[in-house]
Amino acid sequence: MHDDLKQRMIEAGRILEQAGQGDWTRGHISVRVPDQPDRFYMKASKIGLEEMTLDNIITVGLDGEKIEGDHGRHNEVYIHSEVLRARPDINAVVHTHAPYSVSFSALGKPLQPIGHPGSIFAEGLPVFAETTELITTAERGRAVAAALGEYGAMLLQNHGIVTAAPSIEQAIYLALSLENACMMQLWVEAAGGAKALGKPEDIKAKRKHMFREEMFKATFAYLVRRLKRG
Repeated sequence: MHDDLKQRMIEAGRILEQAGQGDWTRGHISVRVPDQPDRFYMKASKIGLEEMTLDNIITVGLDGEKIEGDHGRHNEVYIHSEVLRARPDINAVVHTHAPYSVSFSALGKPLQPIGHPGSIFAEGLPVFAETTELITTAERGRAVAAALGEYGAMLLQNHGIVTAAPSIEQAIYLALSLENACMMQLWVEAAGGAKALGKPEDIKAKRKHMFREEMFKATFAYLVRRLKRG
């Protein structure tokens, strides 16, 4: 059931791995089941992001318990279950240990609108700093969801990233853009810090161009084509 949706999850996992966001078997993707909003599909544990198949995507309930599938669930399932519970507008959640984002989050500095990627987060980027431990309980998952609020991306301090969106295409777009934004700011910080970010109205216009449905879909389609080229 919903094999087309699961195939996009598989492509998304391979895209994240190709982009350098894989961390062995850690990191996960979930997508709400279209006709059952209290359930979601999720990458199973003990496999890499690029190893997802139709057979190892599991079905999970909003209580975090596995409903269907032959493979185990991740201990951090509560990131997904609690964000999806709190945000009925959200259908896809991504969590990775993206290295530049983790490194940047350890600085304790706000993300600046550097380049096109940084402009996407110019309206705010929450940081979850309550703990740097794994999110292995529903209580911690609820805290993450509360910190995310109405935003679509956040940093888990010294841990990783979470992106949440109405579509898997947008969630992947945000995950890759956030990692690029953090990477660029780390470069700028190493060179002495940003001194010429431009006019606020220019940043706002740039964000409007970058943050739109057409961009999410076109970028995902390009990334899938790139996967096929090897």
